[in-house]
Amino acid sequence: MTERVPEPGPAARARLGRALDHLDVTFRGMTARADEVQCDCHWGSPEELALLKLPDTELEPDLLHRTWSAPDWDDHGAVLRRVLPQFARELTGGLGAYAWDIDNVGASFHRADWQQWPAPQSEAVREFLYAWWAHTLLTPDPAVPVPELFALCAEASATIGPWLAVWEALRHPVTDQHLTDTVDRWEWDLLEDALPWRSSAFWPDEEAEAARTELAAWLVREAPARLRATGAPAELRHAVRLLGLTHADRWDDPHAPRHRYA
Repeated sequence: MTERVPEPGPAARARLGRALDHLDVTFRGMTARADEVQCDCHWGSPEELALLKLPDTELEPDLLHRTWSAPDWDDHGAVLRRVLPQFARELTGGLGAYAWDIDNVGASFHRADWQQWPAPQSEAVREFLYAWWAHTLLTPDPAVPVPELFALCAEASATIGPWLAVWEALRHPVTDQHLTDTVDRWEWDLLEDALPWRSSAFWPDEEAEAARTELAAWLVREAPARLRATGAPAELRHAVRLLGLTHADRWDDPHAPRHRYA
Protein backbone atom coordinates (compact mmCIF):
# COMPACT_ATOMS: atom_id res chain seq x y z
CA MET A 1 0.00 0.00 0.00
CA THR A 2 1.62 3.28 -1.09
CA GLU A 3 0.79 6.28 1.06
CA ARG A 4 1.29 9.88 0.02
CA VAL A 5 2.51 12.18 2.77
CA PRO A 6 1.05 15.68 3.25
CA GLU A 7 3.07 18.72 4.22
CA PRO A 8 2.70 19.91 7.83
CA GLY A 9 -0.02 22.38 8.69
CA PRO A 10 -2.85 23.50 6.39
CA ALA A 11 -2.34 20.76 3.81
CA ALA A 12 -2.97 18.03 6.38
CA ARG A 13 -6.07 19.82 7.68
CA ALA A 14 -7.38 20.28 4.15
CA ARG A 15 -6.80 16.63 3.34
CA LEU A 16 -8.75 15.54 6.41
CA GLY A 17 -11.57 17.91 5.51
CA ARG A 18 -11.76 16.45 2.00
CA ALA A 19 -11.78 12.91 3.41
CA LEU A 20 -14.67 13.73 5.73
CA ASP A 21 -16.61 15.37 2.90
CA HIS A 22 -15.97 12.31 0.74
CA LEU A 23 -17.43 10.06 3.44
CA ASP A 24 -20.55 12.24 3.42
CA VAL A 25 -20.95 11.75 -0.32
CA THR A 26 -19.99 8.07 -0.43
CA PHE A 27 -22.28 6.94 2.38
CA ARG A 28 -25.20 9.24 1.71
CA GLY A 29 -28.48 7.34 1.73
CA MET A 30 -27.11 4.31 3.60
CA THR A 31 -29.34 2.50 6.10
CA ALA A 32 -29.23 -0.52 8.34
CA ARG A 33 -30.92 -3.59 6.88
CA ALA A 34 -34.70 -3.47 6.97
CA ASP A 35 -34.76 -6.69 9.01
CA GLU A 36 -32.02 -5.62 11.46
CA VAL A 37 -33.01 -6.20 15.09
CA GLN A 38 -31.66 -5.27 18.51
CA CYS A 39 -32.49 -5.93 22.14
CA ASP A 40 -34.73 -3.16 23.42
CA CYS A 41 -33.69 -4.03 26.99
CA HIS A 42 -29.97 -3.45 26.50
CA TRP A 43 -29.54 -1.42 23.31
CA GLY A 44 -32.49 0.90 22.84
CA SER A 45 -36.09 1.36 21.82
CA PRO A 46 -37.83 0.27 18.61
CA GLU A 47 -38.13 3.95 17.75
CA GLU A 48 -34.36 4.35 17.98
CA LEU A 49 -33.80 1.25 15.87
CA ALA A 50 -36.16 2.68 13.25
CA LEU A 51 -33.89 5.74 12.93
CA LEU A 52 -31.10 3.49 11.67
CA LYS A 53 -33.35 2.40 8.83
CA LEU A 54 -33.86 6.01 7.74
CA PRO A 55 -31.04 7.55 5.69
CA ASP A 56 -29.15 10.72 6.54
CA THR A 57 -30.81 11.33 9.91
CA GLU A 58 -28.36 12.56 12.54
CA LEU A 59 -28.39 10.61 15.79
CA GLU A 60 -28.04 12.10 19.23
CA PRO A 61 -24.61 11.30 20.78
CA ASP A 62 -25.74 8.55 23.15
CA LEU A 63 -27.58 6.67 20.41
CA LEU A 64 -24.62 7.07 18.08
CA HIS A 65 -22.35 5.58 20.73
CA ARG A 66 -24.65 2.67 21.44
CA THR A 67 -24.89 2.01 17.71
CA TRP A 68 -21.21 1.84 16.72
CA SER A 69 -20.16 0.07 19.93
CA ALA A 70 -22.81 -2.67 19.95
CA PRO A 71 -21.10 -6.00 19.16
CA ASP A 72 -24.13 -8.01 18.10
CA TRP A 73 -25.67 -6.53 14.97
CA ASP A 74 -26.67 -9.07 12.33
CA ASP A 75 -24.97 -6.83 9.74
CA HIS A 76 -22.48 -4.62 11.54
CA GLY A 77 -21.11 -3.37 8.22
CA ALA A 78 -24.46 -1.95 7.12
CA VAL A 79 -24.96 -0.29 10.51
CA LEU A 80 -21.51 1.30 10.43
CA ARG A 81 -22.04 2.55 6.89
CA ARG A 82 -25.30 4.15 8.07
CA VAL A 83 -23.61 6.18 10.81
CA LEU A 84 -20.13 6.60 9.37
CA PRO A 85 -20.27 10.24 8.16
CA GLN A 86 -21.47 11.45 11.56
CA PHE A 87 -19.28 8.97 13.44
CA ALA A 88 -16.11 10.04 11.61
CA ARG A 89 -16.65 13.67 12.49
CA GLU A 90 -17.23 12.74 16.12
CA LEU A 91 -14.02 10.71 16.05
CA THR A 92 -11.87 13.55 14.75
CA GLY A 93 -13.26 15.70 17.55
CA GLY A 94 -12.24 13.14 20.17
CA LEU A 95 -15.66 11.47 20.75
CA GLY A 96 -16.71 14.07 23.31
CA ALA A 97 -18.30 12.48 26.36
CA TYR A 98 -17.50 9.05 24.95
CA ALA A 99 -13.73 9.55 24.68
CA TRP A 100 -13.38 6.85 27.33
CA ASP A 101 -14.43 4.27 24.72
CA ILE A 102 -11.84 5.14 22.06
CA ASP A 103 -10.15 1.76 22.66
CA ASN A 104 -13.15 -0.02 21.11
CA VAL A 105 -13.36 2.00 17.89
CA GLY A 106 -10.80 -0.11 16.01
CA ALA A 107 -12.73 -3.26 16.88
CA SER A 108 -15.92 -1.68 15.51
CA PHE A 109 -14.25 -0.97 12.17
CA HIS A 110 -12.70 -4.43 12.12
CA ARG A 111 -16.03 -6.08 12.90
CA ALA A 112 -17.59 -4.22 9.98
CA ASP A 113 -15.05 -5.83 7.60
CA TRP A 114 -14.74 -2.48 5.83
CA GLN A 115 -11.77 -3.55 3.71
CA GLN A 116 -14.11 -5.96 1.88
CA TRP A 117 -16.71 -3.31 1.07
CA PRO A 118 -17.10 -2.18 -2.57
CA ALA A 119 -13.99 -0.33 -3.69
CA PRO A 120 -15.38 3.23 -3.58
CA GLN A 121 -16.53 2.67 0.00
CA SER A 122 -13.38 0.95 1.27
CA GLU A 123 -11.18 3.57 -0.39
CA ALA A 124 -13.16 6.36 1.27
CA VAL A 125 -12.65 4.76 4.68
CA ARG A 126 -8.98 4.10 3.99
CA GLU A 127 -8.35 7.71 2.95
CA PHE A 128 -10.19 8.96 6.03
CA LEU A 129 -8.03 6.86 8.35
CA TYR A 130 -4.80 7.90 6.62
CA ALA A 131 -5.77 11.57 6.54
CA TRP A 132 -6.78 11.50 10.21
CA TRP A 133 -3.56 9.73 11.19
CA ALA A 134 -1.31 12.15 9.30
CA HIS A 135 -3.21 15.16 10.62
CA THR A 136 -2.94 13.84 14.17
CA LEU A 137 0.80 13.24 13.86
CA LEU A 138 1.24 16.85 12.75
CA THR A 139 -0.96 18.32 15.50
CA PRO A 140 0.81 19.24 18.76
CA ASP A 141 -2.21 18.48 20.97
CA PRO A 142 -4.57 16.27 18.96
CA ALA A 143 -8.11 15.42 20.03
CA VAL A 144 -7.20 11.72 20.10
CA PRO A 145 -3.67 11.10 21.43
CA VAL A 146 -1.23 9.46 19.03
CA PRO A 147 -0.86 6.16 20.97
CA GLU A 148 -4.64 5.65 21.01
CA LEU A 149 -5.05 6.51 17.35
CA PHE A 150 -2.17 4.24 16.32
CA ALA A 151 -3.83 1.33 18.13
CA LEU A 152 -7.20 2.23 16.57
CA CYS A 153 -5.79 2.26 13.04
CA ALA A 154 -3.81 -0.93 13.65
CA GLU A 155 -6.84 -2.84 14.90
CA ALA A 156 -9.17 -1.38 12.28
CA SER A 157 -6.85 -2.56 9.49
CA ALA A 158 -5.25 -5.60 11.22
CA THR A 159 -1.79 -4.28 10.33
CA ILE A 160 0.73 -1.78 11.67
CA GLY A 161 3.23 -1.42 8.82
CA PRO A 162 1.41 1.28 6.80
CA TRP A 163 0.84 3.45 9.86
CA LEU A 164 4.51 3.20 10.83
CA ALA A 165 5.45 4.09 7.25
CA VAL A 166 3.48 7.35 7.48
CA TRP A 167 5.18 8.19 10.78
CA GLU A 168 8.59 7.42 9.30
CA ALA A 169 7.99 9.60 6.27
CA LEU A 170 6.73 12.59 8.23
CA ARG A 171 9.94 14.31 9.33
CA HIS A 172 8.80 17.19 11.52
CA PRO A 173 9.47 18.34 15.10
CA VAL A 174 5.85 17.66 16.05
CA THR A 175 5.93 14.07 14.79
CA ASP A 176 9.28 13.55 16.54
CA GLN A 177 7.83 14.78 19.82
CA HIS A 178 4.84 12.46 19.42
CA LEU A 179 7.28 9.58 18.92
CA THR A 180 9.18 10.51 22.08
CA ASP A 181 5.99 10.78 24.12
CA THR A 182 4.68 7.50 22.73
CA VAL A 183 7.91 5.62 23.46
CA ASP A 184 7.80 6.98 27.01
CA ARG A 185 4.29 5.58 27.37
CA TRP A 186 4.97 2.23 25.69
CA GLU A 187 8.47 1.35 26.90
CA TRP A 188 7.55 -0.84 29.89
CA ASP A 189 5.15 -3.03 27.93
CA LEU A 190 7.55 -3.38 25.02
CA LEU A 191 10.48 -4.25 27.28
CA GLU A 192 8.32 -7.02 28.75
CA ASP A 193 7.49 -8.25 25.22
CA ALA A 194 3.86 -7.16 25.47
CA LEU A 195 1.74 -5.27 22.96
CA PRO A 196 1.53 -1.73 24.38
CA TRP A 197 -2.21 -1.30 24.09
CA ARG A 198 -5.25 -3.23 25.21
CA SER A 199 -5.73 -5.65 22.37
CA SER A 200 -9.26 -6.49 21.29
CA ALA A 201 -10.63 -9.98 20.73
CA PHE A 202 -10.13 -9.34 17.00
CA TRP A 203 -6.34 -9.35 17.41
CA PRO A 204 -5.36 -13.03 17.88
CA ASP A 205 -2.32 -13.85 20.01
CA GLU A 206 -0.09 -14.76 17.06
CA GLU A 207 -0.99 -11.55 15.21
CA ALA A 208 -0.45 -9.48 18.34
CA GLU A 209 3.00 -11.01 18.75
CA ALA A 210 3.88 -10.35 15.12
CA ALA A 211 2.73 -6.75 15.48
CA ARG A 212 4.74 -6.29 18.68
CA THR A 213 7.87 -7.69 17.00
CA GLU A 214 7.43 -5.42 13.99
CA LEU A 215 6.82 -2.39 16.21
CA ALA A 216 9.87 -3.06 18.37
CA ALA A 217 12.12 -3.52 15.33
CA TRP A 218 10.84 -0.29 13.80
CA LEU A 219 11.51 1.64 16.99
CA VAL A 220 15.05 0.25 17.26
CA ARG A 221 15.72 1.47 13.73
CA GLU A 222 13.73 4.69 13.59
CA ALA A 223 13.45 6.15 17.08
CA PRO A 224 17.03 6.88 18.26
CA ALA A 225 17.74 9.86 16.00
CA ARG A 226 14.30 11.34 16.55
CA LEU A 227 14.52 10.93 20.31
CA ARG A 228 17.87 12.73 20.27
CA ALA A 229 16.30 15.52 18.20
CA THR A 230 13.71 16.14 20.91
CA GLY A 231 16.22 16.00 23.75
CA ALA A 232 14.72 12.80 25.18
CA PRO A 233 16.43 11.60 28.37
CA ALA A 234 19.16 8.99 28.10
CA GLU A 235 17.01 6.46 29.96
CA LEU A 236 14.42 6.57 27.21
CA ARG A 237 17.02 6.20 24.47
CA HIS A 238 18.51 3.24 26.31
CA ALA A 239 15.05 1.67 26.54
CA VAL A 240 14.79 1.74 22.74
CA ARG A 241 18.27 0.24 22.39
CA LEU A 242 17.33 -2.54 24.81
CA LEU A 243 14.44 -3.53 22.55
CA GLY A 244 17.05 -4.77 20.10
CA LEU A 245 18.37 -7.30 22.62
CA THR A 246 16.89 -10.63 23.63
CA HIS A 247 14.61 -10.50 26.65
CA ALA A 248 17.26 -12.11 28.89
CA ASP A 249 20.10 -9.91 27.67
CA ARG A 250 18.23 -6.66 28.06
CA TRP A 251 17.76 -7.19 31.82
CA ASP A 252 21.48 -7.94 32.24
CA ASP A 253 22.37 -4.65 30.58
CA PRO A 254 23.73 -1.97 32.95
CA HIS A 255 21.08 0.42 31.64
CA ALA A 256 18.14 -1.88 32.29
CA PRO A 257 15.38 -0.06 34.20
CA ARG A 258 16.15 -0.30 37.91
CA HIS A 259 12.55 -0.84 38.94
CA ARG A 260 12.64 -4.23 37.17
CA TYR A 261 14.61 -5.55 40.14
CA ALA A 262 12.55 -3.90 42.88
